[in-house]
Amino acid sequence: MAPEIVLNCVPGEAKPDHLRIRAKAYSLSLGDDPLFLHVDDAAGRRWADLFLGAAIDRRDERGSTTRIGKPAITQVAQGSRLTIALSSSAWSAKRLVIDCFEDAFHASVEVEGSGYINECRLFGSHYSGDPRRGTGFYRSAHHFRSLFNPEPSELERRCIAADVPAAVDVVGTSLPGLRHWFFTPPPFCFGASLNPPPTELTSISDGPWLTIGLAVAPGEHHFTSFSFDPLEDGFSLRLDYEGQQRVDGRWRSPAILFSFEAADPYQGIRQYVQWLEAADLVPPALERIRPSWWRRPIFCGWGAQSHLGLLVNQPADAFATQEHYDGFLDHLAARGVTPGTIIIDDRWQAAYGTSEVDPAKWPDMKGWIARRHQAGQHVLLWWKAWDAQGLDPALTVCDASGQPVGVDPSNPAYESRLRQIVASLLGPDGLDADGFKIDFTARTPSGPGLSHHGDAWGAELLYRLLAIIYSEAKRAKPDALIITHTPNPYFRTVTDMIRLNDVNTGQAVLPQMLHRARVAQAACPDLLIDSDNWQMPDRATWRSYLGIQGRLGVPSLYYASHVDLSRESFEEGDYAAIAKVWKAAESP
Repeated sequence: MAPEIVLNCVPGEAKPDHLRIRAKAYSLSLGDDPLFLHVDDAAGRRWADLFLGAAIDRRDERGSTTRIGKPAITQVAQGSRLTIALSSSAWSAKRLVIDCFEDAFHASVEVEGSGYINECRLFGSHYSGDPRRGTGFYRSAHHFRSLFNPEPSELERRCIAADVPAAVDVVGTSLPGLRHWFFTPPPFCFGASLNPPPTELTSISDGPWLTIGLAVAPGEHHFTSFSFDPLEDGFSLRLDYEGQQRVDGRWRSPAILFSFEAADPYQGIRQYVQWLEAADLVPPALERIRPSWWRRPIFCGWGAQSHLGLLVNQPADAFATQEHYDGFLDHLAARGVTPGTIIIDDRWQAAYGTSEVDPAKWPDMKGWIARRHQAGQHVLLWWKAWDAQGLDPALTVCDASGQPVGVDPSNPAYESRLRQIVASLLGPDGLDADGFKIDFTARTPSGPGLSHHGDAWGAELLYRLLAIIYSEAKRAKPDALIITHTPNPYFRTVTDMIRLNDVNTGQAVLPQMLHRARVAQAACPDLLIDSDNWQMPDRATWRSYLGIQGRLGVPSLYYASHVDLSRESFEEGDYAAIAKVWKAAESP
């Protein structure tokens, strides 16, 4: 059933040329000011006044809006469409398209012309069509007071005030403004509440919640970032294409979806993902047939390596050796702790880009893996995404100076090389390993002036990289396990397990990991979760987290004998607690 459309005169209002769309979950209306579309929920609460302009910047010219036309109304399947012509300085034609359904509406901007897109902004634009109020950058008004971002950051703020910027993206590192690399990417959405953010950082504002998310056709995720850009009481929404999205003819942006009445932001994520599934924009969350060994407890040696490195003031990767891993595992086995899956962490490779085994560290990795197989265990290899060390620069994304910044999965020559590498690591004629823990997806190439071979960019280039690894891994070994930190429903076909990623030691551990697990479960309920285990500030915190790991997903242990930061050693009771948690996790 389509929403009701009321034209010309809304009861209680005297002026003509008004428009109201009444749907089950919301209403949209144009009042006295035709530049703004008012958004109310079913209870009549005002959430936003959306400015109807949009701007798409090209490499050679910034976009603006010079005139906003009247809506033209047509019918679409189970809904109605508003098309609003926008005069543009940079494109031969531009229009805002709003599709309205009973439970949600979405908006996109369409342009005609040619060029390369830098940025795409919706509900905000430079505007010169209202001389009475002057020119400048016009924004939408937010009536919601807090915003939820599903992308974890080192600040650990669940909700921020609506005048604080936020971004969901595929980049990040431990630098100011980039400390949000834990999930790359999380779901492309934000939650909004009419209530202010709580003073407690890890608390959630009261509902109900509005969810604002991207609806993107498969193969069209060529942006690096989806941003909420506020200023005072105004905002716009921005997609960064960094000059890489080519237009030659007609192009329509991803749609911005507005859905209503979630009890909390996690339910909002779940509803948003279900909408994407129903629209065939992401694969459905199917019940998967999984090898039983995927659920067995994991030992990853990185924490134990870090402990040894801190003792002698050396890099942790110096201790990723066959000798040390034998020592870690023998120490655990002597205390009744035997993992089902072992992850050999950074750095077993001689060079990251070529992924050739460092023979000085691993004189017989193939034989070592075979012995683990004979013991009923499986072995994953840590994989550093994007690093081009040891590769021909012709296979990489390069900056303006020709310096490689990462591998280029859009290059057929690199794809061929990557497939050969994966086959040699997982195939029976190679190392015969059992899969990968893929790390550093936040190093996705980003920035102006970068050059690469194909059309894919941003999130789509990352998806392409993971798709090559995933498909070749399954070809080499059908039950191979691929672990990533990409809890985004578009990526669910290129991963088997979501890793909650490193612990943020600057904040309380349990709340942050519970939050990450809730985001992953809401976005990708069909995927397993690797609960991770590093880095812990002290033994007491490690013990507390061990106690809830089984609730979150597959238990994971990064230490063998000591907590690295505090240098506290495990006690006999700690090994018994590990064995107990692991036994419970393996029980049907």
